[in-house]
Amino acid sequence: MTDTIRHDLGRLRWRCRRGMKELDVLLTRWLDDHHAGATAARRAAFERLLERPDPDLAAWFLGRVRPEDAGLAELVDEILASRR
Repeated sequence: MTDTIRHDLGRLRWRCRRGMKELDVLLTRWLDDHHAGATAARRAAFERLLERPDPDLAAWFLGRVRPEDAGLAELVDEILASRR
């Protein structure tokens, strides 16, 4: 793993730290388990997801509302489906 990739993963891991432990776990688990094998589009969607505020993420992951962005909606579904 190059230093650049390591730095990028560290930056993403830091951005996965949220105000809710539940969100931390979901986001970090996806990063650890799926990021390396994800397409560039899926990785970009993950970065867009991390830009959203915690209340939006909580509402999406609790199934209260769906993201309007189709790429984010697919990623939310993928993250929820990959829960252990």
